[in-house]
Amino acid sequence: MNNKVVIKRSETLSEEKHTLKKITFERTAKDGKTEEHKNEVYDMGDAATVLLYNSQQKTVTLTKQFRLPSYLNGNKDGMLIEACAGKIENESPEESIKREIEEETGYKVSGVKKILEAYSSPGTITELLHFFVAEYNASMKVSEGGGLKEEKEDVEVIEISFEQAMQMITSSEIKDAKTIILLLYAQKYLFS
Repeated sequence: MNNKVVIKRSETLSEEKHTLKKITFERTAKDGKTEEHKNEVYDMGDAATVLLYNSQQKTVTLTKQFRLPSYLNGNKDGMLIEACAGKIENESPEESIKREIEEETGYKVSGVKKILEAYSSPGTITELLHFFVAEYNASMKVSEGGGLKEEKEDVEVIEISFEQAMQMITSSEIKDAKTIILLLYAQKYLFS
């Protein structure tokens, strides 16, 4: 732990789905002065995301679903095109993303490759996002996907050419940061 940071108070504001806390802390700056700060911190746990790609067909499989925060921030229909992703639930990031791939897209992949980790929005959210890539083909399709009905998921599965996906970044049809990161990785390492 950082000895320049002292947590003074932690107040739980909400535990509806995840935990929202108000943290009061002191931090010693590089000039030696100690200042008190207050931050709201949303603890959602960690998550994993994956770019499913088919190197033979030069396609990627993405998802499309309603995201309320994007709708509240001006996304007219609230729909976002994204790489498959989900929360890590008492399992390794690898096990988690393989489960999410099958639930959301209907593909059962044999392996995934971890490429990096990143904090999604470190000013407010504790979430560490684990990024993966996984190759797929038609023989791996075991269901229609679409998410879990008991979790009220309504996921549309989209298979498009890699070239089209890259154009969708430029046209702002793809606005999800994790998906953009994965597609840029694929441009450099998978489809170059």
